[in-house]
Amino acid sequence: MIHKSYFFFVNGKQIFQLSGNIALLSTMAKFLGINRLGRLFQAIREAGGLKQAYLKLYRNDDLKTGTLVGIDKYGNRYFENPYYFYGRNRWVEFAPHVNMNYDGSQIPAEWFGWMHYKTDLPPIRDGCRPKYKWIADHSENLSGTKEAYMPYSTTPTKVEAWNPNKSSKKA
Repeated sequence: MIHKSYFFFVNGKQIFQLSGNIALLSTMAKFLGINRLGRLFQAIREAGGLKQAYLKLYRNDDLKTGTLVGIDKYGNRYFENPYYFYGRNRWVEFAPHVNMNYDGSQIPAEWFGWMHYKTDLPPIRDGCRPKYKWIADHSENLSGTKEAYMPYSTTPTKVEAWNPNKSSKKA
């Protein structure tokens, strides 16, 4: 055990002395929540300041600190921090050009496997992944957008939709 003494002075006079175990002081800091305040300041510092931290919080609904694992060819940035719970310790920050229009289908297949713990090696460190030229490039799901696929049918409909402006005269 490491014991240290801390002396507190005011105007050159010692007002009190704090002696004890550093582990005890660390436990007290955790109990009072001071360590969480330190993590908040660290997250703000890593985000690039208060304004950038606010924008990151607004865009991602979360303000986390972590190690940058890699960046895919679409500009998405992947992070990991083992401090967080399993299942919450890997996350993605989508590329800035998508703004607030991001969803899970914008993650390519190779990074999807890493994000969902199918492999512990991210694609940039895994050299044994096959790269065939016949594999199609990743495309996001466009359902609900103007670019969504809409099939054209040549068969007539069996049921006619009701039109309130159309007069129905029976003779």
